Amino acid sequence: MFGISPSARLRPSPFFEATRAEGVTAFTTYNHMLMPTSYGHPEAEYWRLLNGVSQWDVAVERQVQLLGPDAGRLAQILCARDLSKCKVGQGKYVPLCNHAGSLINDPILLKLAEDRYWLSIADSNIWFWAGAIAAERGLDVEVSEPDASPMAVQGPKAEEVVAALFGDWVRGLKYFWFRETAIEGIPVAVARSGWSKQGGFEIYLLDGSQGTKLWNLVKEAGRPWDIGPGNPNFCERVESGLLSYGGDTDAQTNPFEVRMGAYVDLAVPDDVVGIKALRRIHAEGPKRHQLGVILEGETPTELGFLWHEIRQGNRKVGDMTNCVWSYRLKKNIGFALVGTDCQPGDAVEVVKDGQVLQGTLTALPFI
Repeated sequence: MFGISPSARLRPSPFFEATRAEGVTAFTTYNHMLMPTSYGHPEAEYWRLLNGVSQWDVAVERQVQLLGPDAGRLAQILCARDLSKCKVGQGKYVPLCNHAGSLINDPILLKLAEDRYWLSIADSNIWFWAGAIAAERGLDVEVSEPDASPMAVQGPKAEEVVAALFGDWVRGLKYFWFRETAIEGIPVAVARSGWSKQGGFEIYLLDGSQGTKLWNLVKEAGRPWDIGPGNPNFCERVESGLLSYGGDTDAQTNPFEVRMGAYVDLAVPDDVVGIKALRRIHAEGPKRHQLGVILEGETPTELGFLWHEIRQGNRKVGDMTNCVWSYRLKKNIGFALVGTDCQPGDAVEVVKDGQVLQGTLTALPFI
């Protein structure tokens, strides 16, 4: 066992003390913050998400706020997806790319007002990127990080919990849509979203001083449905084929390689960052694509800290970017970022920890 040394560079979330009270046993770092990754019972936490309702501290999903007359223009310049029809109260999954067309984040964009947008980001410093682009384009927009910290309520019973807390209006929220409201004086935004395929909501706390109070309100509302603590579940997200930016991507990965082509609109204006490169990549065809890989053997294994080489014969064809024991499939499964000449059904070898493991490529999602 080892600890994490406190540092001003590493922030706790507003829900930190609440998660400690719940018995959190492990954290990872994400956007310079601590994110709970286990409460000591990984399989029970998995089945709670699959069959019931799970409460997550995901305050690490920081918001990059674009505010001002040119906020909408900056949002479009940053996003390779057409935002012209995005309405106030609507969210959209968007690829953010650099000038070479490589993916640098895959946030949910939320439109709070005509002059105010949030990018709910994965793990990279988009605040700096957005500010630099705004400055070089001479835009009238302020880029900042607002006091907004999401908590996720996920699972098939999540809607019952959130409706009990806020009212039946939440049942009418469409996916990625949201509404600002308050609960016992705590300002929040409630969105139908979350990093699982089991359904649920994210409650954006808009006053970081009230994290423990909000956590306990959700916990109490969820008692009739046996709510319990959890986290973005590694096994469920791999089974469901959910992309992890930075985990399943490298510095050269473009959206077409990782099943994000449907979120790229090639007809957006020429001043969108990376769009010219994306048009070229689309015309030429991507060199890699993302598949699943099922490993032979009945002993659970994990990825570790590194990607693992995938081979066919004596030739490297790509990498396994994640690996987990699937509780439903009873197999070790992972994502494969491989050349486009590799197809589902192909036999491959994965070189992991000095061993050569036999595997088979498959389409995503697994389940």
